Amino acid sequence: MKKTILLLSVLVPTMVLAQAATPQQPSMLEALFPFVIMFVILYFVMLRPQMRKQKEHQTFVTGLKRGDEIITQTGILGRIEGLTDQFVTLEIADGVRIKMLRSQVAGSAQAVIQNAQKETSAKKA
Repeated sequence: MKKTILLLSVLVPTMVLAQAATPQQPSMLEALFPFVIMFVILYFVMLRPQMRKQKEHQTFVTGLKRGDEIITQTGILGRIEGLTDQFVTLEIADGVRIKMLRSQVAGSAQAVIQNAQKETSAKKA
């Protein structure tokens, strides 16, 4: 009997401490909070600037007109000689014309040339 009482007096406080020491599971909101924060950071660092850049490109492509000098996605410089809804006809040399998709226009040739000149002058300095 004394052994049983002694055993119970040792085991009961140990069991109570063992139950109290188990950590509680975080709630669903607490578990999702880090993922929400990561998505917000991802949105402002990557997605939003990309959407803005895409919108600017779309407005540039819709505003193209005959005589504009452009550069294509593949790096071809040329002057627009003809436009349709889907295609652009570029004159890349005297009498040399190519037809390509309007979506493949990368940007204005003037802007690309100015950026290249800035980069070369920055490298020289």
